[in-house]
Amino acid sequence: MKIVLQRVTSASVQVEQNTVGQIQAGYLLLVGIGSEDTNATVKCAADNILKLRLMSDAQGKMGVNLRDHGGDILAVSQFTLYADFSKGNRPSFHQAAAPEVARPLFAKFVHELEKGLGKKVAQGVFGADMKVSLCNDGPVTIVL
Repeated sequence: MKIVLQRVTSASVQVEQNTVGQIQAGYLLLVGIGSEDTNATVKCAADNILKLRLMSDAQGKMGVNLRDHGGDILAVSQFTLYADFSKGNRPSFHQAAAPEVARPLFAKFVHELEKGLGKKVAQGVFGADMKVSLCNDGPVTIVL
């Protein structure tokens, strides 16, 4: 599993010019599911993300986790995180999970985030051509 986490002041995702997911302060998660990922992998990743202390505390330092801050999550599936250019200039995605495997694992990941966060997680549309907009806060970008 590969995840790019961006701390944002706002983020949204559109499909065919319709906003399908939108948040204010929190995390934008670009999520790639690998061919070897399992339910245990996605649960562990969700648990770890919820424990990260990346939100600003009273002193302006990264010291508060997202749940305690009251922030939101926008999760966007992104198989292109598994791009492999080892055989040339055109990417191969052979390490990404097939859609029939990745879709339920992504849904499990979102469910685990919602369970731990105690509220709905905004998301894109799995497999769709999406337009993601964000205002990175900091900027803070973490690759997990």
